[in-house]
Amino acid sequence: MTSLRHVLATLGEPLVEVVVAPHGLGVPVGDVVILDPEDPLEAGPGDLVLVIGARGRAAAPAIRAAGRGGAAAVAVKGATGADVAADAGIALLTVGAEARWEQVESLARGVVEAARAGGEAASGEVLGDLFALAQTIATLTGGLVSIEDTANRVLAYSRAGDEVDELRRLSILGREGPERYLAMLREWGVYQRLRAGEGIVRIDERPELGIRRRIAAGIHAGKQPLGTIWVQEGAQPLTESAETALLGASRTLAPQLIRARTLPSPELRLREDLLASLLEGRLDAESVADDIGADPARPAQVLAFSLERSDNRQLRRAELVHLIAVHTAAYRRSALVSVIGGRVYALLPDLPEHSDAAVLALAKEIVGTARRHLDVPVRAALGGVVPRLSDAAASRGDADRVLAAMVRGHWPADVASLADVRAEVLLSEVLAFLGGQPRIRDPRLTSLVEHDTEHGGILVPAVLAWLDAFGDVRAAARVLNIHPNTVRYRVRRAAEVSGVDFADPAQRILTQLQLRL
Repeated sequence: MTSLRHVLATLGEPLVEVVVAPHGLGVPVGDVVILDPEDPLEAGPGDLVLVIGARGRAAAPAIRAAGRGGAAAVAVKGATGADVAADAGIALLTVGAEARWEQVESLARGVVEAARAGGEAASGEVLGDLFALAQTIATLTGGLVSIEDTANRVLAYSRAGDEVDELRRLSILGREGPERYLAMLREWGVYQRLRAGEGIVRIDERPELGIRRRIAAGIHAGKQPLGTIWVQEGAQPLTESAETALLGASRTLAPQLIRARTLPSPELRLREDLLASLLEGRLDAESVADDIGADPARPAQVLAFSLERSDNRQLRRAELVHLIAVHTAAYRRSALVSVIGGRVYALLPDLPEHSDAAVLALAKEIVGTARRHLDVPVRAALGGVVPRLSDAAASRGDADRVLAAMVRGHWPADVASLADVRAEVLLSEVLAFLGGQPRIRDPRLTSLVEHDTEHGGILVPAVLAWLDAFGDVRAAARVLNIHPNTVRYRVRRAAEVSGVDFADPAQRILTQLQLRL
């Protein structure tokens, strides 16, 4: 029997998402059943119930019936019955609007049946793609193909007959190149040429060493090596177009190997999905606390990392995720890392008291390590510490605001906390509110902006510079690079056009805020 966790890891987003899981994700799943609310509502212990005939609140009777029967979970479309499922003591899953029920049933049943047979269903998608590509390359080159990573581990290979040489045979059997052969290839400078850049490397036949003729090409993402394609000559010579085909294959394989390196395992992908759901407020903390090993009643904090534009951004982000995961796990065992909208978020649960300095040092260490070892520019923002895990979405919101303020204000450091940029964040929030509420703006200032736009745009900048300088005309003149008398005239003219009394402190504050829009 498998677990709900493994079923979810296999299906994953966007096919299904967890809404609530009162007993965690470790509950056993023994069967997949389809339930139509028009039929008798029956479910048994360990069932994963697919409710196909009702959406949202209309599925409430089926959810309650599944709970009474001891089912492991119930899946519906348009799920809004989290409270019903929680009361019934059953996990509730929501199925994507575009997903087909037969697809969900087929995949879920495959996981359950694999568990019954004594195994676990694995995705294997990338691996399957690599084997298929290896076979295609073999057809085009007329040789025997193997694909290796930078550690000389064999990732995939083509089918072969009796013409396999000793090097290929030992590599495939051992899933990596035998050391004595690897040493010779290094001595001949083969690996140095493969990793130097794009191009074909030729290796002559060495009958005394059991090595047949080969051609090879490095696989690169920009300047970064990802692996190697080897083509061994078999009983027949390689095709005339073998080298051209191999060069094209090396370019085709680069995104495949990036995907193989960046695609997380099903279990890791599930943990990332759970964190994303928690940070977006789509999942309650109690449903994930057991799975991440955190106490939902303890303080938590979210760190956000922004990767600046760079070559091979997808690969760099995956490497950054691994780096952040290692560092944060060393600080808090139950730390979680996920990518949402291009940013990397780290959740630090179960925080001790007075952890501010330690978390700040952790963020600085991650950013410094990323620059030194990954050669990628990274910004880090610390969200506020929240009293409970269920408030993690609020901490994530803080971190996002800090990152935005760092970009707007050209913050000199790579790491900042809410305390560092609180003024910028609060001002941004006030301006965003004012921008979305035209009803409460002063129409006199709106008219001033319109008038100024039509007459050269010189009054508003003068008023803002004067207000920013606390009424110091000379300071404002230096900023604008104009004469102080010109500043006086423009401020006076703005007051005449708008009718705003700049001697009134309240009107001055409102003017400064609204003109910043």
